[in-house]
Order: sequence, then structure tokens, then C-alpha cells
Amino acid sequence: MAARLADEGENPHGFSGDRKSVEALVTAWRQRTGDTVVEHRRERLYNLGTLTAPAPMPAGRARVADRGDRDLLVRWAQEYATAIGEPDRRDFGVWADGRLAYGGVTLWENDGGEPVAMVGSSRLVAGQVRIAPVYTPIHLRGRGYGSAVTAAAAQAALVGGAADVLLFTDLANATSNAIYQRLGFRPVTDFVTYRL
Repeated sequence: MAARLADEGENPHGFSGDRKSVEALVTAWRQRTGDTVVEHRRERLYNLGTLTAPAPMPAGRARVADRGDRDLLVRWAQEYATAIGEPDRRDFGVWADGRLAYGGVTLWENDGGEPVAMVGSSRLVAGQVRIAPVYTPIHLRGRGYGSAVTAAAAQAALVGGAADVLLFTDLANATSNAIYQRLGFRPVTDFVTYRL
């Protein structure tokens, strides 16, 4: 792959995938091109085993986002991209519209009815639903909202027919890895992203 990309004049921004495969590709790319390639992020893929509700459960409730939430979803998606250090060039309005079209965002509302966290979910494909992104604004973190909304989205995926509920975590974020494991997510394999 490295030889073909280089020979065809391709200029990738980086490589991402399971650790073993990507590290082999990066080695071949460096040998072929002499480019500097640096590790950017290590992630772990998780699959839901038995869903365990957060304890204690924060006050409030989950609900599926609707068109009236669009501006909030756009803003939170932008904040999420910034928080994880991704120079995401997506049109977040398009992202929000796509998710709203099939009920692909769940919000957690506090007991006053104010949205305090969100989680996105993919459509059901081949028996799988992927959860991403999970976002709680900084000033609202540490109250269990992210755990609660993730559990609600995972439960909805199971009820909707998902055999596998998947999510990725940044291995540098010990807190999120611990939270998802407490909810019943089990490690599958590690992924790595390199940037040129």
C-alpha cells in the first residue's frame, strides 16, 4: 500500500487503523518516502457486554434530540472536536442534520429540563451501532451526565436490534476508559493514528 500510494503521488495526511497493520504501513511509508510520521493518538475499540446502569444515576432523563436542538448540537459538536484536538473541517450543521434525520443524538436533561450532555449513535448496520461522540461541556463534567446518556443510548441501540454496541476511547483518557468499562464495555483491540 505504501509503495502504491507513493508511486501514484498520493499525499495522505496520515494513517489510522489497528495498531499492527498501521505500524507496518508507517514503517514502509517512511522507508519509501523518507517522510516524518508521528504518532498522534492511540485508541481502544470497545464492545458492550452486559450493560450496567451508572450508580448513582444523576437526576434528569434521556431524550432523543429534535430539530429544536440543532443549534446546540452544532455548537457541542464543534466544542467536542476542539476538546479532542482534532482539526475537524466537517460542516457540523450537515453532521447535526444527518443525525437528526434518524434520531441519532441522545441528550441528557437535568431535572430542570436543560440539556447537559449528548451522545451520537450511528444507524444500525450489520447488527452494529457505534456510539460517538460523547460530550459534556467542561463546566458540567464530573456529575455523571456522560455516563447516563451513554447508557441510555446503548440501551436504545440494544432495544433497536443491535447485537454489538461499539465505541472508541482515547487511551490517554483514563477517566473515559474507566467509565465505559463500568458501564459494561469490554476491550476488543487497539488502534493508532499517525500524522505526516
